[in-house]
Amino acid sequence: MALDATTRTRIETDSLGSLEIPADAYWGIHTARALENFPISKRPISVYPNLVRALAMVKQASARANREIGVLDPAKADLIDAAAQRVIDGEFHDQFVVGVIQGGAGTSTNMNANEVITNVALEMAGRAKGDYAFLSPIDDTNRSQSTNDVYPTAIKVGLSLTLLTLLGELDLLRKAFLTKAAEFRDVLKVGRTQLQDAVPMTLGQEFNGFATTLGEDYNRLTENAYLMYEINMGATAIGTGITTHPAYGAAVLRHLREITGLDLETATDLVESTSDTGSFMSFSSSLKRNAIKLSKICNDLRLLSSGPQAGFGEINLPARQAGSSIMPGKVNPVIPEVVNQVAFAVAGADLTVTMAVEGGQLQLNAFEPVIAHSIFQSLTWMQQAMWTLRVNCVEGITANRERLGAMVGASVGVVTALTPFIGYAAAAALAKTALLTGHNVADLVVEAGLMTREEVTKQLSPMRLSGLEAITEAVPIIHAAENVVARADD
Repeated sequence: MALDATTRTRIETDSLGSLEIPADAYWGIHTARALENFPISKRPISVYPNLVRALAMVKQASARANREIGVLDPAKADLIDAAAQRVIDGEFHDQFVVGVIQGGAGTSTNMNANEVITNVALEMAGRAKGDYAFLSPIDDTNRSQSTNDVYPTAIKVGLSLTLLTLLGELDLLRKAFLTKAAEFRDVLKVGRTQLQDAVPMTLGQEFNGFATTLGEDYNRLTENAYLMYEINMGATAIGTGITTHPAYGAAVLRHLREITGLDLETATDLVESTSDTGSFMSFSSSLKRNAIKLSKICNDLRLLSSGPQAGFGEINLPARQAGSSIMPGKVNPVIPEVVNQVAFAVAGADLTVTMAVEGGQLQLNAFEPVIAHSIFQSLTWMQQAMWTLRVNCVEGITANRERLGAMVGASVGVVTALTPFIGYAAAAALAKTALLTGHNVADLVVEAGLMTREEVTKQLSPMRLSGLEAITEAVPIIHAAENVVARADD
């Protein structure tokens, strides 16, 4: 290693030749070549902090395992351990500069981690950056490892850590809908099927349904989290464990479990697990399910709040920004709209993951970088989408109670609740009359002599219409229904 005092660079050499590296950079020549080769995404891997932390955790666990089994000098292992801990704690993330999309099955990412951690360790030892004769990124920091076990393991650990944050946000969103469900428990409204008026329900039931949907997704995501817990450390290049000590696999697993706090386990078939990326496809699919169902909820929120005068106008979403540069006073449902767009992106990312998984060949899948980027992006965007939906939308939703009440009162859908008492034919005839005349259904039933006012009022109570109070008795169907049908036809 040579340092040019004039230009403040250092010279590093690999099997392809030599390059000048900025003197203050913690990364080295392998990272420099990746910066030249992959100017694709313009997004460094540091945009996913948990991936960087996970890489450092793997390096730390390996250093401890190598020290334990006696294949790495204790002093070197301790330096690597300490340097990795600083990265885990959030330092030097700006030095993880290789692009998220890269060729080489993640080799550039692994080498970026090796070089940064090594140069941090060198600095801690009072040595110059690039003094690889003292501590080597490959022979020491990467001891007993290959990109082909380090990279997928780091992806799985990083995704697991990120999922924990997303699950926390998902649960907060679920609870926000539950809070609104309780607030709207007694607000009667008209339910709809195929966008046509159906039967009454409460707004609380509708919002409770949203919460239940999110709770189900919480469970599915939690179940799929375990797909990320099977790792292939010790597999090295293709799963045969070449260059590793027989005791390394068990040792590195034990240390990585301790460092991450995750219930990791080593795959039973390392050759298979090194080449197979199906777990990423299943994990991505569960994210897509959550995204699509969340998007459907946002579609409903936009419909229910449409108007405010010429639409449904059942609920009010918080006004977040002016909605038009030409129409004064217009306010758009921008928060649900952005969540919809996140869902579209997650669905597209899931297809990318599917194609990348299919593209694997023989003993390795070379397309893990795009798999990692796609899933990390989905997790990150979903988490932020849930946060903004909760804080900037759901928590501030109000109900237009008067409008909802008026729509229920004028709705012919309430006649469905009376069919056990007056019969389907009479109910259909009265519904037709109500639509033609605009008369109230309850009044028509009483005028036809089919039920008393007291009976109608009882059966059309909000609690019974919404199913919150069970019907416990039956009123005999009145045979005068035939006359009602005849009058309706007239």
